[in-house]
Amino acid sequence: MLSLHDITMGWDDQPPLLSSFSLTIQKGEIAVLQGPSGCGKSTLLSVIAGTQSPHLKVTGDISLAGRALTGVAVENRQIGLLFQEALLFPHMSVGDNIGFGLPQGISRRIRQEQIEHALMIAGLSDFSERDPASLSGGQKARVAMMRAMLSRPDALLMDESFAALDPALRQQFGQFVADQVKAHDIPALLISHHEDDKAFATGPVIEWPASG
Repeated sequence: MLSLHDITMGWDDQPPLLSSFSLTIQKGEIAVLQGPSGCGKSTLLSVIAGTQSPHLKVTGDISLAGRALTGVAVENRQIGLLFQEALLFPHMSVGDNIGFGLPQGISRRIRQEQIEHALMIAGLSDFSERDPASLSGGQKARVAMMRAMLSRPDALLMDESFAALDPALRQQFGQFVADQVKAHDIPALLISHHEDDKAFATGPVIEWPASG
């Protein structure tokens, strides 16, 4: 479970971006925070992930899987991130991109098995040696999603993750993401300025500006 309790955030001498906001996302659910661009939704994701500016003033509590996240380093939060662009490494093959999320120290055989299994789930079984540049937008999105899942996150944060896809691919990828979130039994939060993305919610839907 991902829990935000009484979150207030803002910059000095400016009205707060968010005031006394609380949200609980259960395991296996996708919550959607929908609102216009530039209103602070991505800033909230950065607060959850621990990547916010040191100049941002934040109060309130965030917990994930029973752990308080306040003061926890980014790399120890066990949070997967998915952005509008797939951000695949151009110098790596598709298989190596997916395998980048795997923990260090596993054997080469197990690593390859997990990569092949992830490619199969993504519908890309024969793509391990392919150049990421040769993939379509939808294929790149699925590779990025499986890379995030192989890092075994306790939660998934998505920043406009469907925005670069056309309507048909949005629907397909949205269902793929929902299936993976459910299969891995983790809470997920999608922020979006696109009204249609509320259809991907399997948990709470929040209209921005949000309040408690």
